[in-house]
Amino acid sequence: MSLLRRLYQSALFYVLLLHLGAMSLTWNLVCVALYPFLSRQQGVVVGRAAISSVYRGFWAFAQWLGLMRIDYTALDALDRDGGLIIAANHPSMLDALLVIARVPRGICIMRASLMRNPFLGAGARLARYIRNDPPRGMIRSCVANLKEGGQLVLFPEGTRTIRSPINPFRPGLTLIAQMAQVPIQTVLIESESNYLGKGWPILRTPQFPVVVKLRLGRRFAPEADHQGLLKRIEGYFAEELSL
Repeated sequence: MSLLRRLYQSALFYVLLLHLGAMSLTWNLVCVALYPFLSRQQGVVVGRAAISSVYRGFWAFAQWLGLMRIDYTALDALDRDGGLIIAANHPSMLDALLVIARVPRGICIMRASLMRNPFLGAGARLARYIRNDPPRGMIRSCVANLKEGGQLVLFPEGTRTIRSPINPFRPGLTLIAQMAQVPIQTVLIESESNYLGKGWPILRTPQFPVVVKLRLGRRFAPEADHQGLLKRIEGYFAEELSL
């Protein structure tokens, strides 16, 4: 690849990041104005659909610029399902944005500090995303959302993958499924790039195009032995991602 082409792609990359920042900030300013006038249910519907739309537009722009190749339409089949946990591996910082882009009713668990972030906080509050503290309150909120027919996006590794193929799973995934009596749909995220993996600075450019594929895996029913189920799901991910 010529140096000129590399510089051109790097410039487009920074334009893309500015585009995402501008879209996120604009929507969050709108959310500040909307929040007092929408009921909880209206906020849930509008907030979740808008976040999904923003991210879907971002990925479309990234592909139009030739910086990414994304295969994630398999997740569209989940839109008809209610009361569902979507559990995915976590190779990069992009994973939640990718899943939410195709799952308009999905929500994530967020660090409490991010609820005050000007680029994320107001939108997350309008959509009723779930804070990660206190732990018992987080679990109760997750169960309540699922019993209402919501879709919860979880990354059972707890952090981005450090040790291939996956980090050991943290408890919570199967306990929430058992308490809410909802299934767990696995999603496998695979990429040829380590872009925004653990330790990758956000402004460091990758090799373009970044190729990412999301595919649906096995669906697991909740079980009373939620700890045993967690181990089986962890083993399933390890096996599938090692192929």
